[in-house]
Amino acid sequence: MKKIAYFLSLAMLWSLSGLAQQAPASKEFTVTGKVKNGTAGEKVYLQFSTNPPTMVDSTTLSADGTFTIKATEKDGGNFYLLNLADRQRIVLLVEGGENFQITADGFEQNSKGEPGKYEVKGSKNMDYYAKLMDLNQAMVEKVNKWNDEYAKANEKKDTKKMQEIQNNFQEAEVAHVEKIKALLPEMGSSLVAIFAANNLLNPQRDFAEMEAVANRFAQENPSPKIVQAYLGYIKRIKGVAVGDEAPDFTLDNPEGAPVALSSLRGKYVLIDFWASWCGPCRMENPNVVKMYNKYKDKGFAIYGVSLDKDKNAWLAAIKKDGLTWTHGSDLKFWNSAVAQTYGVNAIPATYLLDKDGKVIAKNLRGPSLEAKLSELLGGEK
Repeated sequence: MKKIAYFLSLAMLWSLSGLAQQAPASKEFTVTGKVKNGTAGEKVYLQFSTNPPTMVDSTTLSADGTFTIKATEKDGGNFYLLNLADRQRIVLLVEGGENFQITADGFEQNSKGEPGKYEVKGSKNMDYYAKLMDLNQAMVEKVNKWNDEYAKANEKKDTKKMQEIQNNFQEAEVAHVEKIKALLPEMGSSLVAIFAANNLLNPQRDFAEMEAVANRFAQENPSPKIVQAYLGYIKRIKGVAVGDEAPDFTLDNPEGAPVALSSLRGKYVLIDFWASWCGPCRMENPNVVKMYNKYKDKGFAIYGVSLDKDKNAWLAAIKKDGLTWTHGSDLKFWNSAVAQTYGVNAIPATYLLDKDGKVIAKNLRGPSLEAKLSELLGGEK
C-alpha cells in the first residue's frame, strides 16, 4: 500500500493562446498594503506568475511598512505574484479595475515554523481564492496526520489500520472536491473559477464540471487570453473519439491556398499531426511515405497538419522527407486550433477516417498502420 500523497499545483501553466475573439480592454489596478514585519526601504515586487516569475513593477516599503503599486492588466485577466522582500509571496488574481488592500506578516514561516498570514480585500476573485485555500489547508492538515499514522501502521504491518486510513482519505477527498464543485456556480465567469477548475479538479474524474466552466466562459467572457487558453485545454482533453465524425477544418497549404478536410471525403483519410521539429514524426515519415505510395491509388489520402511555427522549416521538411500528400498549417505551434479540437497534446498523432469522415482508428503507426490499411484496402483495385 502506497503512502498517501496529496498534491496541489498553485502555478498556472498556461501557454497563452492568442486566439481571443476581441482584444480585452486594458484596465489599471492598484495594490496597496501594509507589511507588519517590514523595514523601510525593503523591495516589493509585482510579478506575473510564470515560471520563473516575470517582473511587472516594484516599489519600496515606507517607514510604517506600507506600499502602493499601480499596474495595467492588458489581457483581461492574469495571475500575479506579490513578492514582499523575498520573504513572503502572495498570489493575486487580477482582471483589471481592482483596488486590492493587503495586510501581511511579511514572512513565509516564523521561528516556530508557523506560516505567515495575509489578507486581501477588494476583489471577489480573492474572496473565493481565500475560501479555496482554507479548504485546501484543512485537507492538507488531515492528510499530514494520516500520513504519519499510515507510516506507523506500515511499520507494525497493521494492514487493517492502513486500509482504514486509506478509506478515510478517499472519503475526505470526495467531500473536499464536492465543496470545491459547489463553489463553482457562485464564481460564475470570474477568473477564480478557472483557477479552481484547472488546479483543484481532476480531468479524469471531474471533466463534466471543468467543461461546464469552459462553456460558461465561452458564453459570458470569452475574450481574455487566459480564458482562450483554458478553452483550448478543455478541447484538448475532450478530443475526438473513435466513432465520432471528424470535425471539418480548413488550413492553408504550402502555396497559401485553403484546403478543407472535407475535400478528401470519399477516401480513407489519415490526418497526420506532425512538425518539422518533431524527431519521432520525422522518423515515422518513411513508413508513412511507403504506405501512401502503396495505397494512394486505392482510395487512401493523407492530410498532414503541421504544428510548425516557421514556414520555411515546414516546407523544407516536406521536401526532404518526400511528403507528397495534402498539407496544411496555421503555423501556430501548440496553439493550433485544429490540434485543440482533436485533443492533440503530443505528436506524432494520427486519426484514420473512413469514406464518410468518421474516425475508425487513432495513433496507428508502423506495422499497425500497415495492417489496418491492408485490411481496408488490400483487396481493392
